[in-house]
Amino acid sequence: MPRKTPAVPGALSGTQSIERALLLLREIAAHNRGGSRLLDLATRTGLQRPTVHRMLKCLVAENMVQQDPDSHRYFLGSMVFELGLTAAPRYNLREICHPALTRIAEATGDTVFLTQRSGLDAVCIDRREGAFPIKTFTLEIGMRRPLGIGTGSLAILSALSEEEIRHTIDANAARLPEYGLAANSLTVQVRRAQKLGYAVREAPTLAGVRSIGLVVRNQGGVAFAALSVSAISSRMNDKRIAELATMLKNEIRLIEKQLVSGGDSR
Repeated sequence: MPRKTPAVPGALSGTQSIERALLLLREIAAHNRGGSRLLDLATRTGLQRPTVHRMLKCLVAENMVQQDPDSHRYFLGSMVFELGLTAAPRYNLREICHPALTRIAEATGDTVFLTQRSGLDAVCIDRREGAFPIKTFTLEIGMRRPLGIGTGSLAILSALSEEEIRHTIDANAARLPEYGLAANSLTVQVRRAQKLGYAVREAPTLAGVRSIGLVVRNQGGVAFAALSVSAISSRMNDKRIAELATMLKNEIRLIEKQLVSGGDSR
């Protein structure tokens, strides 16, 4: 069905420009470690290169994006960091969950992650390292990936409504192969997580790494974050997975009580 013409002239183009700018920022954020070329951004967003180039020039001028002078790749700019600092006191999930991450890391010796949903994506917002000498850094703080990629992210996706699950997988289908996964495979993983009550998976790009993730719900009962523990596979047999599931459930129960009593969830 054709899109209806907006009642206010220019309203669609203005809204569309904002949507496209946010789309670009999300794509840059998803690949911020290595940066993105103009061609990469045009391909991943489906926008024309001249359009992407014009928008990037504006975002660079506002310090929302920066371009490396040597590689010509684009990265998030200083203004994004400054805005994040300003918003942090209002969105203090990391502060609420940090003690739980510390306790889990100390008790298990493994690496613990806090992941939060962001639209069709999930972002790692905190990480604590245990004392076990072999580390499994499957996620870096600030890393953004499609919802369902990563164990905590998979736990969140699996706890959504069936309509949201289908929409999310369909919307991200073209992005999934970049992470070694197809839409039908992700659906299978979702069903397994729903059956178990938590997500368990082998890291597709890191042989010998296994993880478990459980969802955190906000005051309204909506899945919006997750805690996950990652370790080498030899430390993650089925018995230990069950023990970790119990530990994570106990910590998440405390977190959710804090959210209800005045902590933040969204």
